[in-house]
Amino acid sequence: MSTAPTTPRTRSERLDALPFTKAHGRLLVGSGVGWALDAMDVGLVSFVLAQLAVQWQLGNTELSWIASAGFLGMAIGATLGGLLADRVGRRHVFAITLLVFGIATGASALAWGLGVLIVLRFIVGLGLGAELPVASTLMSEFAPPRIRGRIIVFLEAFWAIGWIAAALIGYLVVPTSDDGWRWALAIGALPAVYAAIVRTRLPESVRFLESRGRHREAETVVREFEASAGVAHPEPAGDTTTDTPVSAGLSAGERLRGLWVSTHRRDTGSLWIVWFCVNFSYYGAFIWIPTILVASGFSLVRSFGFTLIITLAQIPGYAVSAWLIEAWGRKQTLATFLAGSAVSAVLFGTATTEPTIIVFGMCLSFCNLGAWGALYATTPELYPTALRATGAGWAAGIGRIASIIAPLSVPVLLLAGQALLFSVFAAFFVVAAVAALFLSDMRGRSLD
Repeated sequence: MSTAPTTPRTRSERLDALPFTKAHGRLLVGSGVGWALDAMDVGLVSFVLAQLAVQWQLGNTELSWIASAGFLGMAIGATLGGLLADRVGRRHVFAITLLVFGIATGASALAWGLGVLIVLRFIVGLGLGAELPVASTLMSEFAPPRIRGRIIVFLEAFWAIGWIAAALIGYLVVPTSDDGWRWALAIGALPAVYAAIVRTRLPESVRFLESRGRHREAETVVREFEASAGVAHPEPAGDTTTDTPVSAGLSAGERLRGLWVSTHRRDTGSLWIVWFCVNFSYYGAFIWIPTILVASGFSLVRSFGFTLIITLAQIPGYAVSAWLIEAWGRKQTLATFLAGSAVSAVLFGTATTEPTIIVFGMCLSFCNLGAWGALYATTPELYPTALRATGAGWAAGIGRIASIIAPLSVPVLLLAGQALLFSVFAAFFVVAAVAALFLSDMRGRSLD
C-alpha cells in the first residue's frame, strides 16, 4: 500500500496554520504602540483647540481650520501611504510615517501663530494618515485566519489607550498654564523616537516579500514565527535559497483600477461609503466635544474631566467588538455598532444634565469605537496582496475627506442647535450601517 506524497505547504499556509505566538504578540504591540501614539496626537488636538479658543481668541471657524488641516494631510497621507506600501513594503512606510508626524507634532509646540500651526498640523496629518492603514495591513497578513479579525480589533484598541493618554494630558497638563497646550504637543514628539525602534524590529510582510521574489527573506520570517510557536520547520514549497527579483508589480494606476474590477467593485463602493460616514460623525463629534462643553457653560477643567470619563468607554467597546467579530462575523458586528452609534448620537445631542451627558457620551464612545475596530479588521481582508495596502489606504483617504468636512461643518450646524448637529451625525451612522451589510465577510478565511 503506497502513500501519496504530501504536497509541501506554501509559506502563507504555514503562517496561517500557526497559533498566536510571542512573535505575533511582539508585532501586535510594536504596531499598537505606534497606533496609540497616533491616537494621542489626534486626541490632543481636541484639548488644544479648547485652550486656543480662549488664549488666542479664535472663533469656531479658525479652530475648525486647525483641525481640518490635519485631516487634509491624513487624506493625502493615507492614499499615498497605501500605494507606497504595496510598492516598497509595509514596514518601511510604517516607520517613515511615524517619524514624519512625530517631528511635526513636536514642532507644533513651537508655533507662534495660526498660519504656522495650520501648516504643521497638515504635515502631522501626512504621517498619521499613512500609518494607520499600513499598520492594519501588516498585522492582518501575519494573524492566523481563525482569529484575524479579533487581532486587528485588539490592534485598533490601542487607539483607546492613546486617546485616554491624550485625555489625561489634556486634563492634567493643558489647563496648568498658558503654555499647557505647547507642553501637550511636545509630548506628542515621542513617536519620532519610537520610529527608530520600529524600523529595525518589525518583520516585513511574508506575502509582500514573496510578491517581490525575495524568498530567502520570506523564509527567514516564517521560520522565526514557527520557532516562536515551537513548530518544526517543514520542507517548504518553492525555492528558499535564491531570490527571483521581479518588477515593482502593478503601477499605481493599475492598482487603483484594480479596486474597481468586477470582483472588488461592490466591496470598494460599500467600504468607501462606510469610511466616509464614520469619519464624518466620529471626528465631527469627538474633536469638538470639549469645546462644545465649554461653550455650554462648563469650565475648561470640568469639560476635560467629562471627556476623560467618556473616553474610558472606548475600551469595553473594543473588547465586545473583538468577541463579536469572530462570533457573529464582520459586517453584522460593524452594522450593529454603527446602529448603536446612531442612537447614542441622538441621545447625546439632547442631553442637558451632567449625568446624561456622561452616560450618553459613554454610549457613543462605546459603540463608535467598537465600530472602528470592526471596520479596520474588515478593510484589509477584502483585497489580494497586490492591492491590500492600496485598498486600505484609499478607503481611509476617502474617509479623511469627511474628517476635513466635518470640523468645518460643526460651527454652521451648531447655529441650529446641538440636537440638530448630533442628529446629522446619527444620519451618517445609519447610512454607514446599511452600507456595511453589503461588504464581503472573510471570517476564518485565508487572505489568499
